[in-house]
Amino acid sequence: MLKTPILAALAATFLIAGCATSPTGKKQLNLVSDQQMSSMGVSAYADMKKQIPVSRDRRKTAYVRCIANAITAEIRSSEKWEVTLFADDQVNAFALPGGKIGVYTGLLDVAKTPDQLAAVMGHEVAHVLANHGKARLSANLAGQAGLAIGSIALGTQLKGGSRTALAALGLGMQVGVLMPYGRGQESEADVLGLDLSAGAGFDPRASKQLWLNMAAANGSVPELISTHPAPATRIRNLEAQMGKALGTYNRARASGKSPNCRM
Repeated sequence: MLKTPILAALAATFLIAGCATSPTGKKQLNLVSDQQMSSMGVSAYADMKKQIPVSRDRRKTAYVRCIANAITAEIRSSEKWEVTLFADDQVNAFALPGGKIGVYTGLLDVAKTPDQLAAVMGHEVAHVLANHGKARLSANLAGQAGLAIGSIALGTQLKGGSRTALAALGLGMQVGVLMPYGRGQESEADVLGLDLSAGAGFDPRASKQLWLNMAAANGSVPELISTHPAPATRIRNLEAQMGKALGTYNRARASGKSPNCRM
């Protein structure tokens, strides 16, 4: 076993080397490879499709995929995104590394228009593009008394997708481990997501109504609210970015981007 001073030195060296920059220029910890994250995302997605019923409603599925495809078409990547509509009353959606998107049918009762649903999808995809799941998992590994420096430790954490690792991917409500994104990550996803959906031709102003709908939702608190900032906070953050997003939206519409997604 390594002596404590040597272990600490190795850990410090690893942490210094494991820094990355997000799309908006923010520094964040990076101890997990893109390949590992994609593998985790694909594995988790496959497991979810086995455990949660997939909607057989072709009309709703086509509607959700139409919106998702328009948004992911704005991403400069050759990766083809897979979209699944889950038959579940949860008011929630997620996006995973490896090009995976999941939407629950319960969300369609709250995100009532294509523009509103696009606001949710854009935000969730933005978390993936900004590597927020990787940053959260890296921070968790780094906090385990230096274990993050060992490839064996990494393999143990990531093999099959531990509950903590899955929570880092944004699946906290599914695995029973709540690991909410930090305030900075949420704000970054707001900026990136709003611009992403607006660039696809969806009206960013609908994002405000979406969160008003969330706040007014009857019954239990929607999962999307329980893992995100309060609607009032979200609306203030979105309004601060609305001028830029509207410029992006107007340019997108002028260029002919007008997604015809109907349910």
